[in-house]
Amino acid sequence: MVVGDIATGTDVLVIGAGPGGYVAAIRAAQQGLDTTLVERDAYGGTCLNYGCIPSKALITGSDLAHEAGHAEEMGIHADPVVDMSQLRDWKDGVVDQLTGGVEKLCKANGVNLVEGTARFKDENAVRIAHGGEGQGSETIEFEHCIIATGSRVIQIPGFEFEDEHVWSSRDALAADSIPDRLVVVGGGYIGMELSTTFAKLGSDVTVVEMLDDILPGYESDVARVVRQRAEDLGIDMHFGEGASSWREEDDGIIVTTELEGGDENEYRADKVLVAVGREPVADTMELENAGIETNERGFIEVDDFRRTEAENIYAVGDVVADTPMLAHVASKEGIVAAEHIAGEPVAFDSQAVPAAVFTDPEIGTVGMTEEEAEEAGFTPVVGQMPFRASGRALTTGHADGFVRIVADEESGFVLGAQIVGPEASELVAEVALAIEMGATLEDIASTIHTHPTLAEAVMEAAENALGQAIHTLNR
Repeated sequence: MVVGDIATGTDVLVIGAGPGGYVAAIRAAQQGLDTTLVERDAYGGTCLNYGCIPSKALITGSDLAHEAGHAEEMGIHADPVVDMSQLRDWKDGVVDQLTGGVEKLCKANGVNLVEGTARFKDENAVRIAHGGEGQGSETIEFEHCIIATGSRVIQIPGFEFEDEHVWSSRDALAADSIPDRLVVVGGGYIGMELSTTFAKLGSDVTVVEMLDDILPGYESDVARVVRQRAEDLGIDMHFGEGASSWREEDDGIIVTTELEGGDENEYRADKVLVAVGREPVADTMELENAGIETNERGFIEVDDFRRTEAENIYAVGDVVADTPMLAHVASKEGIVAAEHIAGEPVAFDSQAVPAAVFTDPEIGTVGMTEEEAEEAGFTPVVGQMPFRASGRALTTGHADGFVRIVADEESGFVLGAQIVGPEASELVAEVALAIEMGATLEDIASTIHTHPTLAEAVMEAAENALGQAIHTLNR
């Protein structure tokens, strides 16, 4: 033990206070376990501080500004002015309220909070290095540990985030001014959410993507709806191009991209936002001292209870292999890990994990696609309802997209859904519940849905799969 090092003990040590970690800590404490939560940056993690919440706040602000300025068809004429500094302050207020709430909830449930960076000494102890000169360190011994260190943005060569002209998603969400010209590297969900946001705020946006379409992992007709809307907003998209370098000029910067054949293109901008994905934060803890190895991509392997190869050490959230990087998945994994430590009969079940993309329009998915259902041995039946046939969608002025439900033809059990359109992130919850409960198409179709609502489109899609749709042509 080093000079000035003190040692304490705890039943459960949680490393990282993001959506996986703080939820795990609270649940462990609720189970009567002495619980300590270590965080080196900010309570709430990336999601609450630099990701999910601030991005949705800016999306809401940009949507409001754009709607107000483009409602002439409804007879509404306005020319809104966006004060980006004030919008940022409002966003920060939302974040502060939520992160402060996390800290209060942890304390109210009896969780011991420790600030610092944790590194394993062995499989039963970590050393916590406290930030700041002269703050020292302490050793915490534990019976069980839950790793919830999350993920960080991937940085590509030549685009260092320390430079004022190069933005990470975190930098973009902290901006106090709107760039006239913005180049976005990456057409995934983060890149497209922020591209749409800044286009609505008034930026001239260009997206460069190495693949041949935006939103890899989503079906082509789903991505097409979002791409067409982005083009309507004036976003210029270029595919099959990878960002290779950038240089500063008198009136901004020039971003150079390289095509597969070796040709190059150049795009003028004031800022370049790099949004090419995220990687796990598993290399800061000296895991080898606890007998834990990461896989070739840096993720930690776990079992159904979220246990690592060290049986008293668990891992949850973005740092875990073979699970989607989603805050709600991390929270569920945190609950499973904490309850398993407490002796409860639990396991992680990923049968119905919904996901959402907050583009314009939104995307909400859960379960299997038609192709995945076929690969799994089902004979799928598919029902679809276009929002252009939804009375409520038309009254909102947002009727692009559709609801699609996939089910097993023989049993009628709902297997999945793909929704692209207004409030898709909310609508997908009904189908997620249906899958979790083992509901059938008939269950959804026979449930009376409020009129006029967007949720009726879910019912109509189920009826369409049954060949009984009223408000759209049956397949």
